[in-house]
Amino acid sequence: MKKYILVAFLTLTLIACKKEVKKQDGKLQIVTTTTMITDMVKNIGGDVVEVQVLMGSGVDPHLYKASEGDVSKLFNADVIIYNGLHLEGKLEDIFEKMGKQRKKTIAVSDAIDKKGLISSEYFASSYDPHIWFHVGYWKQAAQFVINKLKKLDPTNANTFEKNGQAYIAKLEALNAEIAKTIEALPLEKRILVTAHDAFNYFGKLNNFEVVGLQGLSTATEAGVQDVEKLATFIIEKNVKAIFVESSVPRRTIEALQASVKASGHEVKIGGTLYSDALGDAGTVEGTYIGMYIYNVQTIVEALR
Repeated sequence: MKKYILVAFLTLTLIACKKEVKKQDGKLQIVTTTTMITDMVKNIGGDVVEVQVLMGSGVDPHLYKASEGDVSKLFNADVIIYNGLHLEGKLEDIFEKMGKQRKKTIAVSDAIDKKGLISSEYFASSYDPHIWFHVGYWKQAAQFVINKLKKLDPTNANTFEKNGQAYIAKLEALNAEIAKTIEALPLEKRILVTAHDAFNYFGKLNNFEVVGLQGLSTATEAGVQDVEKLATFIIEKNVKAIFVESSVPRRTIEALQASVKASGHEVKIGGTLYSDALGDAGTVEGTYIGMYIYNVQTIVEALR
């Protein structure tokens, strides 16, 4: 019942939204959904924007439900920046309504040509939404956000451009660094087994076979047959390690490990990867670049 009240309230309040962007204290007020987007926007906006995030570290966007406390954030925002492709579940319907009612909204996935996306008949958007794991796509998304912010706030256009290009240069350096790290892992060992299918773009970019226990969305729970099927795959492929995800309960991978052991084989848990959220704020893993480097190092060390 609370969910329907929230949706209705958002719809009614947003009817009154004005088309003009009004900045508080000279700063564009931005609300972001995920920590990955927050990191990008802060890098681009710097000191001339104020950014609030809906979903913090360790929060699963697939299962996230807007709280009453989110209403004021969304209503007072000059612009809302979200992933799209139904990563945020039913929240996306709300954002689309906001866009039609003159609230400024930006879906970063709109930056990516649909031909480059990984299709999926099992996901609401028909595409895999985990685009941030393809660094090239994240660069496109960053340029997309730069252009949008420049139009929304022309006064600070030079700042957005300068900060944005510096961030894109860091992403290019990141691409080179992870490619060098992954070179140490033979192709036959590039099999990544995780709690859910968040890493398909990573696999596409770096020649990994990626298998998730829960599929693209954590809203779909793995059954006994799913666990047994994946356990058989691990044994046949002689996979050395499987991985927990920071935003998914550990028990899903522990059940898989137990199933492999019940068949007389061993597979270790190679570590915890950051998938749908970054690490804690203030840590290296709390940044997109730091998260990506940590993930790659963890994967290579465990599988090598």
